[in-house]
Amino acid sequence: QVQLVESGGGLVQPGGSLRLSCAASGFTLDYYAIGWFRQAPGKEREGVSCISSSHGNTYYADSVKGRFTVSRDNAKNTVYLQMNSLQPEDTAVYYCATVSCMEVSAGRVRGYDYWGQGTQVTVSS
Repeated sequence: QVQLVESGGGLVQPGGSLRLSCAASGFTLDYYAIGWFRQAPGKEREGVSCISSSHGNTYYADSVKGRFTVSRDNAKNTVYLQMNSLQPEDTAVYYCATVSCMEVSAGRVRGYDYWGQGTQVTVSS
């Protein structure tokens, strides 16, 4: 069964850090670009980052550039999103998906084949 599972979310104070994981099962992540998305209540889904399959090229939305870092460990079949200097506006459910990084950077946020169930990130004092 093809599955993506996010983990690592939680409650953190402003200025804190979290590392999200996106673990794949049922398929090899090596051949897929992985995107991270987030959706806050009442807001549109936003593509925040992406890492390509081959050369590890990355994309970041302006809202997270310089604070978030995406990486992959193909041996562990996992992609990570390191989030630093978190702010209340980063509060959202975060999802990973198999994507085209070109499409993520162009603003496509739906219609990808495989999605995780999401993990809640709450930034609050």
